[in-house]
Amino acid sequence: MDVRVTIVSDTHGRHRELALPGGDILIHCGDMFDLFGAPPDLAEIDRWFGEQPYERILCTGGNHDRALEATLARRPQPFRNAWFLRDARVEVGGLTIFGSPWVPDLPTHAFHKRQAALAALWAEVPAGPDVLVTHTPPNGVLDQSRSGQSLGCRALASEIGRIAPRLHCFGHVHASAGQRRIGETLFVNASSIESGTGRMRAPVTLTLSAG
Repeated sequence: MDVRVTIVSDTHGRHRELALPGGDILIHCGDMFDLFGAPPDLAEIDRWFGEQPYERILCTGGNHDRALEATLARRPQPFRNAWFLRDARVEVGGLTIFGSPWVPDLPTHAFHKRQAALAALWAEVPAGPDVLVTHTPPNGVLDQSRSGQSLGCRALASEIGRIAPRLHCFGHVHASAGQRRIGETLFVNASSIESGTGRMRAPVTLTLSAG
């Protein structure tokens, strides 16, 4: 069975500028909001999720999603129309999907953990999911800033070969949006806003076989 998947990330409050094609699963890889912009409105993006033509919507957080992180202390599932993944595994449409929001090296931002804590966390991710959803890329894969600095997670890079997902989708580093296949894993940086220009990119659409 084929499953149609759409992936977005780093929309920073501009989600209504996206034109989504519809399908089976929509994945948002975090940074729904802008830490330095307008106050976040969780109810508004939840309404937007509910308007999208997908059977299931999954999301995780990013370093700009401080209000979302605070809400999770009260409600483990902050949305009615999307399922939030925080170190969690779900099965959707015959696909096994694991998601986690954590990022390194940004201690004043949301969903931050130190590298040692991240190493322990990534080591607990079960091997062999169909899809791995994170906000951070692994270090060295679609993670270069406009100045050429690698901003991905070193601890995740150390574990990604063991985890070996068929698809690893993330965002975080706007300048490195794109796709790259390494071995059996397709890596997708789905950052929706172009670095420098601020233009909105088209969402990433893929078809995965399930079952």
